[in-house]
Amino acid sequence: MRLSILIILSAALGLAAPAQAQDAEDGASLVAAGQGLVAEQVPAAMAGAVDGFIRPGYRAFAEKAAAMASIAPGLCEKPSAKGVAAFRAAFRETALAWARIEIVRVGPVLDDNRFERILFFPDRKSLGLKQVQRLLAEKDESATSAGTLKGKSVAVQGLGALDFVLNGTGADDLAKEPNGFRCRYGAAIAANLAGLGQDLAAAWDAPDGVAKAWTQPGPGNPLYRTEREAATELLGVLVHGVETLKDQRLRPFFAGTVDGKPDPGRPRLALYWRSGLTIAAIRANVDGLKALFDAARMDNLVPPADAPMAASIRAVMSEFSASAAAADAPVEQILASEEGRMKLTQLLRHANDLLQRLNLDFGAAMGLGAGFSFADGD
Repeated sequence: MRLSILIILSAALGLAAPAQAQDAEDGASLVAAGQGLVAEQVPAAMAGAVDGFIRPGYRAFAEKAAAMASIAPGLCEKPSAKGVAAFRAAFRETALAWARIEIVRVGPVLDDNRFERILFFPDRKSLGLKQVQRLLAEKDESATSAGTLKGKSVAVQGLGALDFVLNGTGADDLAKEPNGFRCRYGAAIAANLAGLGQDLAAAWDAPDGVAKAWTQPGPGNPLYRTEREAATELLGVLVHGVETLKDQRLRPFFAGTVDGKPDPGRPRLALYWRSGLTIAAIRANVDGLKALFDAARMDNLVPPADAPMAASIRAVMSEFSASAAAADAPVEQILASEEGRMKLTQLLRHANDLLQRLNLDFGAAMGLGAGFSFADGD
């Protein structure tokens, strides 16, 4: 899927309409002939994305997951309400750290099903939930070690499963039963997440690994033979991040106004509805998008005349984040009032606006043909 996107978009770049006219004094020498992409700025943009966003993002996730994993064994040995609260707080920090970096769906996170092992979502027809519930009912001891848990279904070893362990039916047992199965299973999930975080951080820190390929596009590069391919991948990460936010994180539980009537909503289709982290995770997604856009200095990839477009994209991202902060509450509570549903409608509008600006406007400024859609390319 990712390779096909790259091929199609690279072809689109090659067929792009001539770039906007630039005179010699406003930087025309930096603009690739016949295209809007400022090719000479691409290596710096990719390096900025790696050093300013991707590496720090995976390190932060690894650190939060490791901290969570260190809390769990003590709770299992000596259960207490205070210990459960600490485990839940660490889960919140870990889930939000992941939400910030999860927009990067390329590279090592796709190896060994790491992405799905960290977060299996959407869970269509609750098939993953049923696996977690069955595992808890049968008390499968092979799920209480990170070493054996990683060999099981991706649905039972990540953040979604841990949300149910900590906040689902029967979670009160965590504070009562010493060395109970539920707690030891939760501890194994936490340890598994810590290991996955360490693997991702190490993969991006390796001197001759994926980071080198990202920052040095060229004929011998196994990922990006040209600056155009690299820039297309970078913009694709942003576009697909917004699409996922809109189509997988918002619309499953709230569709806005349908046939003139506000959607009443389906709160139990929302990610993290049990822990009340749904909107906080959406805000972390948006903040991650803006952090990547800023770290890569995306405005340097387009001709100077189009640079104001980058400022408008940043403004929409900031408004989106502020709207999410204003709406932050458990999903069931938000959907219970007209005011809450209006806040969700505003989030959908921001998502649509941001997608339009990145997918079509900024893509065209980079040299993609007018009207070209990343979604269609996908």
